[in-house]
Amino acid sequence: MERIKGLVMIISGASLWGLSGPMMEWTLEHSDMSVSFLLTIRLLVAGLLIIAYLKLNGKQVTRPWRQKVWARQMVIFGVLGMLGVQFAFTSAISESNAVIATLFQFLSPIYVILFVSLRQRFVPPVAQILGMFVTLGGLFLLLTNGSLSGFDLSKSAVFWGIAVGFAFTFYTLYPVRLMQEWGVLLSIGWAMVIGGSALFVTNPLMVFREIPYLFDLKVALMLLGVIVVGTVAFLLFLASMNYITAIETSILSSFEPLTAMIVSVIWLGAVLGIWQFTGAIVMLVGVTGISIAGGRKKKELP
Repeated sequence: MERIKGLVMIISGASLWGLSGPMMEWTLEHSDMSVSFLLTIRLLVAGLLIIAYLKLNGKQVTRPWRQKVWARQMVIFGVLGMLGVQFAFTSAISESNAVIATLFQFLSPIYVILFVSLRQRFVPPVAQILGMFVTLGGLFLLLTNGSLSGFDLSKSAVFWGIAVGFAFTFYTLYPVRLMQEWGVLLSIGWAMVIGGSALFVTNPLMVFREIPYLFDLKVALMLLGVIVVGTVAFLLFLASMNYITAIETSILSSFEPLTAMIVSVIWLGAVLGIWQFTGAIVMLVGVTGISIAGGRKKKELP
């Protein structure tokens, strides 16, 4: 019964993450709101809600700031990890669409494998290498729509898409010790507050200049939806890991791009070429293969 509970949680969480992408795309398209303003509001509100939740449950939320080593790691994670991945992802949405941005995020396992392989000086298993090439083949179809005459996406869209993968890799690898010491929720909550505060400090006039956009009821409600949906999705994703394996989590997270694709087509009228659609499916197959191969390798270790 607990396994079913975990499966429901990961599918729901991944689907809600997929939904949040088109919601951000709609918000950016139907207002002159900048990526920086959207993220400032989203990160600060979501982060403060998480910290308030922990405080109400008796957690000592300020403890990480009493030691310089942890405070420094928290700031690095907040600026380069949380803000980095959020800014790259939202910029990729702004330059292309939610589907493309989400699929670029799925390149992260390749970056993780390459980084760990170089650092530990070992060759990845053949199955993982095959999965990497399959994923890159899908990316090629996504970028070109099957035509060798040129890219189907703008250079800025490709830049931010690739940046999403690198940022998500750092976001995944860097905070391991931080989360082991202080817990996932507290680390994420403070990282959101730090990331949002960093954006505000770098351009406070932007925030005050764009606040009037929140007076548009539809835009304000959609932004609130982005905050709530994203936060709930994150909590469901974390909770699911207590009931199912990492491999199942990785595979079922493919509901994220699938949801983004379905919602974008039905709601936003997004159109993918036949080869782009094929590339998306091929990428998901490749990433799933990488996850399964990684899981088998761990089981084989003594």
